[in-house]
This record gives sequence, structure tokens and C-alpha cells, in this order.
Amino acid sequence: MKLQKRFLRKYKDKDYYKCVINIPPMIIKEANLDYGQELEIAVEKGRIILKKKENKSKKLE
Repeated sequence: MKLQKRFLRKYKDKDYYKCVINIPPMIIKEANLDYGQELEIAVEKGRIILKKKENKSKKLE
């Protein structure tokens, strides 16, 4: 897996980029993620951690 830098846009003679990592489908399935699902990102001790975003509008039972 590689971290990729992709051109996003040019604004007032300045180039803007975004970083992309492709995650293999088997990893997505193993992590029980769905396409389009929102994720939270954190950095701990030099590691990038992705977590499922909690839905804050849970119904009270």
C-alpha cells in the first residue's frame, strides 16, 4: 500500500493536493465497514487510526 499525492485544484497560481490511500476490499470487509460510511481519524504515537464514526442522533429507549 502506498500513500499517494493527487492534484486537487489550482487557485490563484497555487496548486492544492490531497492524499489518498487505497484500502483493499478484504480489509474493508474484515473491518466490517460499508462504502460511503463516515470515519473518524486519529494519530497516536505516529500511527494513523481510522474508526467508524459514532451516530450521535441515537434514539433513547
